[in-house]
Amino acid sequence: MLGIFRSGIRLRALREDRSGAALMEFGLVAPVFLFLLLALFDLGQWMYARSVLDGAVQTAARTSALESGDTVQADAHVSSMIKRITPDANVVASRVSYYDFADLDRAEKWNDEDNSGDCNDGEAFTDENGNGTWDADIGVSGNGGAGDVVIYTVEVTYEPSFAMPLLPHVGDTRKLTSTAIKKNQPFATQTGYTAEAGTCD
Repeated sequence: MLGIFRSGIRLRALREDRSGAALMEFGLVAPVFLFLLLALFDLGQWMYARSVLDGAVQTAARTSALESGDTVQADAHVSSMIKRITPDANVVASRVSYYDFADLDRAEKWNDEDNSGDCNDGEAFTDENGNGTWDADIGVSGNGGAGDVVIYTVEVTYEPSFAMPLLPHVGDTRKLTSTAIKKNQPFATQTGYTAEAGTCD
């Protein structure tokens, strides 16, 4: 009888003991807190990289629009700026030039006899950019010449510094893209499009 009484006291004391409650609560809350913390770090890195990339691309586009502009040096500037935040980032830059803003995303002129919206079946076209084929986008790869409009695009892919430990296959890489449209300075006479004729296959 005395033993049962003592067991009851021990059980009651154990039930009322709160000394380990904080440890249990921490064990439940800590994983969620750490996960959210890593997610915030990841988001912060992404937002900062995005801001730096946009600024660097605008600067590079402006310097490239000058007669003395060096596109290689401009691209290197963008790469160096973004790699301060994401050292292992892969940075790819591209430029497409047009004669005027009205030509952005414009197809070369052609006689669309079958109204297909595409140049085919021997239809005649004007090879305005001089590359020998009909193009749905008249733009020419490169920085263009004096007075040309240039779309400068930089794409960055990187692995986040704060990866999710519980989700190894989710968001292994991040991708950022920034674009700037500038008109080159009129440091010389602008070269227009050609009027060479061609036919589509």
